[in-house]
Amino acid sequence: MECVVLLLLLVSGSLCNGNYNHLGTGTSLAVCQPDTCALLSEVAAMREKMAATTQTQSRLEQTLSTMMQKMATVESNMQFYKSQVEELSKVNQAQEEQLKALKDITSANKSKVAFTVALGRFIGPFQQSTPVKYQTILSNIGSGYNPATGIFTARVQGMYYFRFTMYNNNSGQPNSVVALMRNSQRLVYTWDTTGSDNHDSASNAAVVQLEAGDSVFVQLEATRVLYDDSNNYNTFSGFLLFTL
Repeated sequence: MECVVLLLLLVSGSLCNGNYNHLGTGTSLAVCQPDTCALLSEVAAMREKMAATTQTQSRLEQTLSTMMQKMATVESNMQFYKSQVEELSKVNQAQEEQLKALKDITSANKSKVAFTVALGRFIGPFQQSTPVKYQTILSNIGSGYNPATGIFTARVQGMYYFRFTMYNNNSGQPNSVVALMRNSQRLVYTWDTTGSDNHDSASNAAVVQLEAGDSVFVQLEATRVLYDDSNNYNTFSGFLLFTL
């Protein structure tokens, strides 16, 4: 293409400088010269456009190369992040399995509930109804019973069995009344306040449904007394039958 353009430029040089002998006698210079110059101008303009197109193409190729490099970098980053996500997913799965195992262990431990406690001393009378604080711990699986308060607290929802014994005053007029309490509700009683005999015992029991956080305790009613010694006549027991 450049050779053609140079040839046209040489011809145009001779034409535009007035050398028209090669056209022959009778040739109209007025018609031929302007057309040739216009053609050469168009060729020069085309050459400039081609040069501009070449430059544009070069820039586009550079831009494309840069974009390809960026895309390669992005793809590499995506592969890295993908591997990181996979690693985190494995870690999360392992943690979930550990958490499930811990929950299973915790649930199993919470389901193991059983206790028996004894009074071992004389208490009463009190001016108001008072929880009996059994200080002698014979068993307390699950640590549901608190000797500082005399209260058992349920950790799981379920059906529970409770039993208590009452031994009245060892001399004089009987004066023992106790109740099994669920929160503030009296469930069952034992009662001995009449008669001239001594050394009387009584017991009672109940199967109750408890929610987690419910309290159960034995309450000595106001102005009443309980007798006990190291023989542990007064006891309080309970255990979980099954969860709900």
